[in-house]
Amino acid sequence: MVLVVSTAVHTLRYFYTSSFQVPNFPKYVSVGYVNDLQIIHYDSDTKKLVPKQEWMNKLTEEDPRYWERNTQRCLENEQAGKGNIETVKRRLNVTGALEFCWSGIRAVDYLKLYGCEWDNETSEIRGYEQHSFDGEDFISLDFDPETFVAPKQQAFITKLIWERDGEAVRVKHYIIHECAEYLKKYVRHGESALNRIELPLVSLLQKSSSALVTCHATGFYPDRAMLFWTKDGDGLLEDVELGEILPNRDGTFQTSVSLDLSSVPPEDWDRYHCAFQLSGDKNKYLTRLDRCMIRNNGEFLITGIAVRLSSVSGLVGGKFFSE
Repeated sequence: MVLVVSTAVHTLRYFYTSSFQVPNFPKYVSVGYVNDLQIIHYDSDTKKLVPKQEWMNKLTEEDPRYWERNTQRCLENEQAGKGNIETVKRRLNVTGALEFCWSGIRAVDYLKLYGCEWDNETSEIRGYEQHSFDGEDFISLDFDPETFVAPKQQAFITKLIWERDGEAVRVKHYIIHECAEYLKKYVRHGESALNRIELPLVSLLQKSSSALVTCHATGFYPDRAMLFWTKDGDGLLEDVELGEILPNRDGTFQTSVSLDLSSVPPEDWDRYHCAFQLSGDKNKYLTRLDRCMIRNNGEFLITGIAVRLSSVSGLVGGKFFSE
C-alpha cells in the first residue's frame, strides 16, 4: 500500500568514508541521502558520481554540468580524506597497530557526516558537520555559536585553527544557503518518492514449536517506524527481542520483533497482536497472532498483509585537518 503525504521536516545528509588497509573495499566512498533515501554514490574505484534515484537525472535539465561539477568535488574530497587520515594518525600516535578491526584485519577509517534539515512549515534550517576516526568522535560543528567541539585533546589544534580561519562561519553559511537550496530542489524533483508512505508486508515466523515467534515486517517507508507486540492492546516490554531497522535494496526497510510464548497457553494467543506504527501516525496496523499464519520452516516468506485499523490513541568542498 502506497500513500503520498506531506512531510514537514526534510533532511539532506552526506557521508564521506576514507579507509586505509581495508581489503576489497574502495579507499573512499561518498553517499548522499534525502529523507533516508539514497540519491547519489561515488567511490574511488569508479571515480564517478552517479544517481541512485531516477528522478535525480532531472537535475541536468536546469544544471547541465551538475554531475561533472560534483564529481570533481568528490575527487577533491577524496584527496582531503587521505590527508585527514594521515594527520589524525600522527595526532593519535597511530602507527603499525591500528585500532579499527575489519574482518579480522587491522585497518583505519575516517568518516565525515554533514548535512542540513529544512522545516517546510516554519522555514527553519539546521545543520551539522561531524568528523570521526576509528568510530570515535574527533571534531564537530556547534551550529548556533558557530564553533567547533573537540572531544579529543588531539583535535583541539584543529578547532583553534578552523575557528581562527572562519571555517565554522563558512560551513554554517554553506548549510543555510547552498545545502538548503539543494535540499529544496531535490524534494521538488523527488516529491512523489520522498513523501510517500509504504506499509509493510508482515510475516509470523517460528523455527520450531518451542522457539520465539517472530513478527517480520518488510517493504515499509520511511524508516521512522516501530514494530512491537501487544497484549489486549497494551505494548509489551518483557519477553520481547527487538530487531534493527535494516534497508532493503529497493529503498524500503525491514525489521522484526520476537516474542517468547513458552508460558502462554494456546487459548490466550488471540490476545496478542504484532503492531506496526509510523512515527507521527496515531494509527496502528495490527496482525493477530494466529497459529495458522505462522511459518515454522524457518523461511522468511510473506504470509499476510498488515491491515489498517482505526486510530488507537496511546555537498561542501573537502578541507584538510591542520597540522
